[in-house]
This record gives sequence, structure tokens and C-alpha cells, in this order.
Amino acid sequence: MFGGRIAAVLVMACMMASPALANSGKSKDPSDVLGSWSFQTSPYRSGQCVMSGTMRLSPHPEEGRYTCELTAVEMCSMWGRSVVRQSCEARRFGDQVSIRSTIEEMLESKFEGLLYVPDNFTLTIQSHERMFGALVSAVTAPVEFRRANDGIS
Repeated sequence: MFGGRIAAVLVMACMMASPALANSGKSKDPSDVLGSWSFQTSPYRSGQCVMSGTMRLSPHPEEGRYTCELTAVEMCSMWGRSVVRQSCEARRFGDQVSIRSTIEEMLESKFEGLLYVPDNFTLTIQSHERMFGALVSAVTAPVEFRRANDGIS
């Protein structure tokens, strides 16, 4: 009878510990931001412009920092489409992400002499799949980032 109680206690202890052991080191941080993202702003400049694009966040040796690259596509009814490749650095503070960009190359511009300002973002991590915040550039506009679905080739 005493042996049965010990066995029951050991079985209960193993059952309680097994979820923790099963997830240790294997579960993905629900707020991990590494990888590929797509983004889109709400319309701005009185509804005449919208920006969309892609961003890739890569590890940086310093904790809370990431290197990144982004391509922004701005469509404006008054001056057409601009496509801009930018390098960037991201910093994470809890559930906040700050992205500061540098223009690397104007891939496309329909308007001669257009002055394009780097696209910076201030974001809040909503989940592993979504960040929401603001484009902070020549204009400010709400923006949503969604995790891109990387296909297998």
C-alpha cells in the first residue's frame, strides 16, 4: 500500500513536469520578430498615397538589436509610384520595435526631382504574426506589419 502511494506520487510528479520538459528550449517565443514581414500603411496625404513593402529582420550580436533591409513601394495619385531599397537597424524595447532606415537605392521614381525621405517605423508587437504602429517619415501614417509566409522551394 505504501509502495502504491509512492508510485502514484511519482506518476503525478512526472505528469506535472512533462509539459515544462516538453516545451523547454523548443517552444517559439510568440513575440519573436526575426524573419520576413510585409507591411501596408493606411492612406495618407488626404487619401492620395499608400505605402506597402517588405522587410527582413536578421540577428545582431547585441541583444535587442536587429539588422534589417526593407523595400518600400509608395503609390501616390499625384506623382505615381516610387520603389526604394533601404537598409535599416531595429531596436526592441519589450513589446516596442523602433526601425530607422537609410536609403540605399531608388529603384523606381515617376516624378523627376522627388525628394524621398527614409522610412522609419515605431511599432508594437501584437503577436508572432503581427506588429502595428506608425510610419514616421515625411508623413506619419498608421501601418500594419504581417509575417510573410516564406514558401519552401
